Amino acid sequence: MARPKFSNNAAHEEHGLQHILRWKLGLPPREYPVLPHAPDQPAPRQKLRREDIAEPPASGWRVAWLGHASFLLQGAGLSLLIDPVFSAHCAPLRLPFLPRLSPPPCTLADLPAIDAVLLTHSHYDHLDLPTLKRLGQGTPLIVPEGHAGWLRRAGFPQVTELSWFSQHSLAPGVTLTATPAQHFTARTLWDRNQAHWCGWHLAGGGHTLWHAGDSAYSDDFREIGRRLGPIDFSMIPIGAYQPRHIMRTMHMNPEEAVTVFRETGCRRAVAMHWGTFKLTDEPLGEPPLRLAQAVQDQGLPADTFVAGAIGQVWTVG
Repeated sequence: MARPKFSNNAAHEEHGLQHILRWKLGLPPREYPVLPHAPDQPAPRQKLRREDIAEPPASGWRVAWLGHASFLLQGAGLSLLIDPVFSAHCAPLRLPFLPRLSPPPCTLADLPAIDAVLLTHSHYDHLDLPTLKRLGQGTPLIVPEGHAGWLRRAGFPQVTELSWFSQHSLAPGVTLTATPAQHFTARTLWDRNQAHWCGWHLAGGGHTLWHAGDSAYSDDFREIGRRLGPIDFSMIPIGAYQPRHIMRTMHMNPEEAVTVFRETGCRRAVAMHWGTFKLTDEPLGEPPLRLAQAVQDQGLPADTFVAGAIGQVWTVG
């Protein structure tokens, strides 16, 4: 196995293949859902009409959830995709595991012309090569460090790499910043942490937006808030957190997501990374229930951080 090139800011417990095998085989330690009667059903879905996304809005931004961590962001004359996954599986092989449980709200043909794709890291549920190829291999890709070489070898000539807190101009007056996260990367058993992982902060058109990427809770979020807050609109993960003894180093739970919302200075947020793929043990419908309770427990208005429907659209500004 290649020596890791990238790491998280804070030291944490590492889990190897043996831990994953024990979990999948049902060996101790066993964990159980916090809300065992929560529905084990995918996120609700509504159709995203081609005419509703044909052009960026004249002012402000339009944010459409395409399922899991995939979003269409439109504003300042741009149409951007983050972590687009339109495949029926999120795995290296098209075998009957890790299937998509709720289809995308539109087809790739329904999308407008895409100015750039922002990728947070190389996991199959975030970086889907078939989708990228169908979008067109000339589409500009913006990635965290370490991904450009193999993406270029895969046939994508326009790849820009950013390190944490470095910036890139997407268009006049529109700045993209890579933000830190606590996670890991791998496409195979032999390339763990050969590339970095990140979130994306977007400033332009008089507003700021932030996609947190795939992350556990960490002190990184206070630093993001200090440097880049307040943030008008955020996309924060709430799912794939059980069992905690494994997932706590890579995925936040809903209560931690609300803490991230507060520490980064978010004004509004939508939940992501839930209800599309069954990656972990919690019922698919548990994360939004726990999110709503955590929002209430932390004294926030109910509509400031919500779990919506796949295909739902929010306006910023």
